[in-house]
Amino acid sequence: MLLELHVKDLALVEEVWLEFGPGLTALTGETGAGKTVLVGALKLLLGERADATAVREGASEALVEGRFLVGSEEHVVKRRIGRDGRSRCLVDGEMATVGALAELLGDVVDLHGQHEHQSLISPARHAAFLDRYLGEAAEEALAAYRRAFDERRDAERALEELRSAAAERESRVEQLRSVLDEVAALDPRPGEDAEIEERLARLRHADRLATAAEEAWSALKSDGAALDLLGTAEHALASAAQLDPSLAALLDEVRTISERVNDIGLELKSYEAALEHDPAALERLEERHAALRQLARRHGGTLEAALQAAAHARAELDRLESVEDSLDAAARRLTAAVRGLEDAGGGLSALRREGATRFAEALREAAADLALPKAVFDVAFEDLPFERWTREGPHRLEFLFASSGAERPRPLAKIASGGEMSRVMLALKSVLGAADRTPVLVFDEVDAGIGGATALAVGRRLKALAASHQVLVVTHLAQVAAYADRHVVVEKRHGGDGRAVTSATEVDGEARVAEIARMLSGATSAVSLEHAKELLASALV
Repeated sequence: MLLELHVKDLALVEEVWLEFGPGLTALTGETGAGKTVLVGALKLLLGERADATAVREGASEALVEGRFLVGSEEHVVKRRIGRDGRSRCLVDGEMATVGALAELLGDVVDLHGQHEHQSLISPARHAAFLDRYLGEAAEEALAAYRRAFDERRDAERALEELRSAAAERESRVEQLRSVLDEVAALDPRPGEDAEIEERLARLRHADRLATAAEEAWSALKSDGAALDLLGTAEHALASAAQLDPSLAALLDEVRTISERVNDIGLELKSYEAALEHDPAALERLEERHAALRQLARRHGGTLEAALQAAAHARAELDRLESVEDSLDAAARRLTAAVRGLEDAGGGLSALRREGATRFAEALREAAADLALPKAVFDVAFEDLPFERWTREGPHRLEFLFASSGAERPRPLAKIASGGEMSRVMLALKSVLGAADRTPVLVFDEVDAGIGGATALAVGRRLKALAASHQVLVVTHLAQVAAYADRHVVVEKRHGGDGRAVTSATEVDGEARVAEIARMLSGATSAVSLEHAKELLASALV
């Protein structure tokens, strides 16, 4: 809902503040007073292109601000237009693009009467209008169609991915089998490379290791070596311990050391005896080690990485080998999805086609009440090839209009005048009623070329529409303005500098009676004032 509008230095407007409420608001005034400036200000907030010539003479920039209630959130939108033609936009105090304005308010405000911002002339919106008229049945049919459409799209995508995988399958299978064959040829064990490196060190230096073991054994166990000297120490301590029992502990330690030295000597002899002096075994081990290192380099740098690569290759190979089964399943899924989409599309199409006749007739009756007594409406369906179906349906539909039965109905955008378009939109909104989800409707030129009873009918329909929408109407007709809940008079006066200035003031009571009287007769005579009071009273009934 539009809550407030502030316009400064735009065209003839020096500065205007207007507050708006629910229901129907009428903007009236003499021709040329500047009513269209206020409508133009709204268009700027909806993202219309800015024009530097719109800046009031003598001002450096024009400013338009609007406060809107969008859903449950309030937003303040601001547009500045400089004399150099540059435009700046703010949404809730933050810089924004013109596109952001349109995105925020595009579904909030619908302007009717000029070709800008008219959803009625966009065929892309027509299916949604028809569905709203048809109600819950159409919503359910469209939802079922979209589910089927998405399932067909997903099934098609899944099959295509599998087909792509199948096309690359042979080459990939060959690569994977090469990895498996290479690893299987060596059949490595986890940690085998570390074991080989340890064994290679002993084989490569067997002579030096044997010499070192022999030298160490001699130092421990040969005549006069460590073990003999420990025996001498043990004998001496054994004699002394008989004299001084406190030496018994040291004697035990010497005996323990002697036993350990003896064990070490035996281990050294065993180590020396176990050393391999086999050049052929060394050569075989070197070859094995080189082969494992090469395998590791090809598959991640380590033997563990190579073994993991083989495991992954086996898993992927198993998946690829099941592609044929998956292709069959995916093809069956797509066939079922296509059948489901065809059924859902047929159901949606039948519902819309059947409802289109009733919809066109309802529009015709509403238009007849709005000074379009011979208007003809039709809904044209263009069936699309299956591959061009969209989420909106299996067809493209468009509203057609002719001002009389003597003409061939044609697209609205090509033939309807501004006044006709406004009244057609009013007829459409009346037919849709509360089902229409655009909360703010602005009508301009809705009263072009009408008067009398037709003007009263327009006023009644606007009033009825205002029960479910916020409606703003720019009108020259007292019969229309009389139905408004709020009445704003736009006037042009001349300021102290002689320049024309537009002002806008909400009126009620006697001031409103006077404005209605002026609209009726161009003056505020006793007769016109009385007529104005009668008109306002009748609008309340």
